[in-house]
Amino acid sequence: QVQLVESGGGLVQVGGSLRLSCAASGRTFRGYVMVWFLQAPVKEREFVAAVSWNTGNTYYADSVKGRFTGSRKNTEGTVYLQMNNLKHEDTAVYYCAARPQDAIVEVTTGYDYWGQGTQVTVSS
Repeated sequence: QVQLVESGGGLVQVGGSLRLSCAASGRTFRGYVMVWFLQAPVKEREFVAAVSWNTGNTYYADSVKGRFTGSRKNTEGTVYLQMNNLKHEDTAVYYCAARPQDAIVEVTTGYDYWGQGTQVTVSS
């Protein structure tokens, strides 16, 4: 059974940094794309970043380009999201998700597996 477990969220000031982790287990993720979504209060869940498990290639939403960096460490079965220069509007619950195709879609319905989320709060 696939399991995704996020960690690393917390409270940080504007301009600060956090690194989120997503520990993936339950199968081999070769051929998968791993993504991050965020969900702010009373808003829809929205795409943030994607990482190809095979190649490590990344893709980002315009709102985080240049500030966030996705990566993966295959040997550890972990995907990361390094978040720098955080803004108040980055405050949200961040979710890790996965789909068994190495192709990115920016909608939640494209993903088969989800973690439970980790809260990021950026204080001004």
